[in-house]
Amino acid sequence: MAFGQAPQSLLGKVLTFILGIAFLILAFMFSIVALAVVAVGGTLFGGWLWWKTRALRKSMREATVAAARHDEPVIEGEFVREVADNDRLLR
Repeated sequence: MAFGQAPQSLLGKVLTFILGIAFLILAFMFSIVALAVVAVGGTLFGGWLWWKTRALRKSMREATVAAARHDEPVIEGEFVREVADNDRLLR
């Protein structure tokens, strides 16, 4: 029996159908396992990254609190400085 031809007998057709279903089930099982491995790996990596950045998060929190306790007023705005022609530096 060549692989390029359709099976001629009823037994060959049934066997082809059963093997096709079995391969589809195996492929589905493999994809579920691969998805689980990727999910566990992503969770582990996220936990590791969270653990490694805890000092950075703490310092950012402390900087925010220190900035909130700053007593000097902050004046925000924009300005335009107009300089007379005789006051400019010559280059």
